[in-house]
Amino acid sequence: MLEANIKKSHFIYWASGIVSICGIIFEVLFGALGSYILGDGVKQYTLTISLFLTGMGIGASISERVMRNLIVTFIWIEYLVALIGGFSSFTMFGMTAFAPSGTDAFFLYLVTFTIGALTGLELPILIRKANEIGVELNRSTARVLFSDYAGGLIGGLLFAFYLRPQMGMVKSAFFVACINLAVAVAVLYLFRSEINRYFIHVTGAVVIGALLIAGLFFGEEMAFSFEQKLYKDPIIHMEDSAYQKVILTKEQGDTRLYLNGSLQFSSTDEHRYHETLVHPPVSYAESREDVLILGGGDGLAARELLRYEDVENITLVDLDPAVTDLAMNNYHLLQINEDSLSDERVEVLNQDAFKFLEQSDKFYDVILVDLPDPNNESLNKLYTKEFYSLLRNHLIPGGAAMIQATSPLFATDVYWTIDETVASTGLYTENFHVDVPSFGNWGFVMASRSPIEVDDIELSLETRFLTEDVLQSMTVFGKDEDREILNNEGEPIPLEPNTLIDPHLIQKYEKAWQNY
Repeated sequence: MLEANIKKSHFIYWASGIVSICGIIFEVLFGALGSYILGDGVKQYTLTISLFLTGMGIGASISERVMRNLIVTFIWIEYLVALIGGFSSFTMFGMTAFAPSGTDAFFLYLVTFTIGALTGLELPILIRKANEIGVELNRSTARVLFSDYAGGLIGGLLFAFYLRPQMGMVKSAFFVACINLAVAVAVLYLFRSEINRYFIHVTGAVVIGALLIAGLFFGEEMAFSFEQKLYKDPIIHMEDSAYQKVILTKEQGDTRLYLNGSLQFSSTDEHRYHETLVHPPVSYAESREDVLILGGGDGLAARELLRYEDVENITLVDLDPAVTDLAMNNYHLLQINEDSLSDERVEVLNQDAFKFLEQSDKFYDVILVDLPDPNNESLNKLYTKEFYSLLRNHLIPGGAAMIQATSPLFATDVYWTIDETVASTGLYTENFHVDVPSFGNWGFVMASRSPIEVDDIELSLETRFLTEDVLQSMTVFGKDEDREILNNEGEPIPLEPNTLIDPHLIQKYEKAWQNY
């Protein structure tokens, strides 16, 4: 009897560690789902952690009312975690495609709170059961909590480095749910002598197991069909990288790249964007031998640069190898970027742009900043005074930089705040905007160490869209997109540079784009 109790107590510690691993994986999974589908990663992870921990607290409080049948209660808690958590991602994608706006957010927050409450409920029950079979309370509490905290670390690492990049969010949820169910089944078998109506509990496990296994093998395919409805055209490539969800669509010759749901380019009009990004600074700079591209992993900016024979070296720094690998190997992208990233003049580095500028001691004639919009904390740092100061320090006198700066029409104060931030580093700026049908009216900030004379820009190559007259017109802004932003009293609102300490650009960006 003593040996059997020792065996059971040891398994309880293992069970607590395993369910903790599952719990933390679900927690970060819900944060990733919110970030991808709802946007603003910091906000979603903050809400996820807060709701999950609040749920754990309430669950722990409710556990006091469980006076008997501790093992049966634990088993059915695991059944619920497996069922709700397993179908969470699958249901989220379905609701995003079919349910009214805002329903998906409510569902995600409700599931997060529920799984948190169930996790908070199960741990005190395990502690009490360990104590019930003869382990001293202080020892059972310490050991279960150790297993819980250690399991949390393992769960976080597993999700970040294996589950999300290798299995995706839908399959990961079903896989982790199967582990929860396996723990419940193991406990059911180990404590079978204490359980009445054993057949009912076994039947529950079989039914839930069948559902989870079906989801594991077929859920991702069905979720793919849900996600397809979020995009205008058929999806021809989809993957979850370590950093983002990468999707490529194509319909009647129009190839589009999306990162975390945000359109990066459409092949029908990307030439308008990339000609504006590349040719003005390259034509204006005194020399163009060495060029730095920050972002631009699709290879389209590099394609335009390679048209200049006197461009000798292009360093392209893009964080995500999944994007650059796709640009170098996907047939559809190769047709658009003309295999630019495989050119001997191009060096591709998969690094963080901020860290690259901090560590590099090289100077460049031209710097192109082709980064996603500042819609989260990690991207915001690439739109700060600190980042643009690093950029300035790598730009030679007589050189020029061009920075994509979102839409001056849809996000007017965001665009001009970026301009103000660049200018706060001592660089001179000039402002351009261009109509890109797939994006709308889009803005760029050109920067140099000396005042910029747009009249001095002479285009030396044939282009599909850009001319010197068109370039001149790009510097003219309408009243509803110009720099002067008025408050309710009609007084100009001063703009402050965006900094690492005061990252107010994110809030402006969210407010500007919430209705689009």
